[in-house]
Amino acid sequence: MSEGKDMSFWGHIGELRGHLIRSIIAIIIAAFVIGYNIEWVMDHVFFGPTRNDFPTFRAANYFSRMVLGEDSIHLPKDFPVRVQRLYQQFNVMIAVSMFGGVVIAFPYIVWELWRFIGPALHPNERKNSIFIINAVWMLFLSGVLCGYYLILPFAVNFGVIFKISNIIIPLYDLSDYTTLFLQVVLGMGVVFLFPILIYFLTSIGILTPMFMRTYRRHAIVLIMVVAAIITPADVLSMMMAALPLLALYEFSIIASGYTYKKVQKANAGLNKES
Repeated sequence: MSEGKDMSFWGHIGELRGHLIRSIIAIIIAAFVIGYNIEWVMDHVFFGPTRNDFPTFRAANYFSRMVLGEDSIHLPKDFPVRVQRLYQQFNVMIAVSMFGGVVIAFPYIVWELWRFIGPALHPNERKNSIFIINAVWMLFLSGVLCGYYLILPFAVNFGVIFKISNIIIPLYDLSDYTTLFLQVVLGMGVVFLFPILIYFLTSIGILTPMFMRTYRRHAIVLIMVVAAIITPADVLSMMMAALPLLALYEFSIIASGYTYKKVQKANAGLNKES
């Protein structure tokens, strides 16, 4: 009997390994495609937020002209980037390719995860899990896009226009910009998964919507701290990151309330049967 259980356990481990291997292969393939087109990716995507024609800057200047009659954002024509170490460009290429590979393959990775846990679920749980699985990759990609289009451009703008002396000639380090890029974009992608965490904590009875409403002020302080960690030191970038996180918190309260009612209803049904 114990041998059968051991075989069943190792069978699950082998199945999980297969899903992980396929997910890693998907990341490698996507990363290879990005690496093959790395020059275009670096020029148009990676350094996109450093140019005046970036969609966020064009939109901001459009509204600025409507209100003030002139553009409010003027980035320098050139964004001088220096390389100090021999393999710095190669390391950045690997980092950008792997990050892009994870982002592109993320929906497939989540689908592989659902394929692993799906067979163990009841039909009703499987229906709910499909919704949750889709919400995971959509929230993650929404966070990545929010970080790329909403927060990173203003962080770059602040870093470029801030000057303490006209004698200082700006030369931006490639690794520093890469760290900023990954910190903001990846950080927002991870933080946008907060509603999923709230759903699971509510489902197992650890969290309630009443608790979230009661400690809303404490949550706002924590959100500001998280926004300060994700973004650079400027206040504008921090506020731009905090606003969607505050909206996510309010949405999480609604989701928690809906989940809490379902859990209470299910528990009531079990009590009647017993």
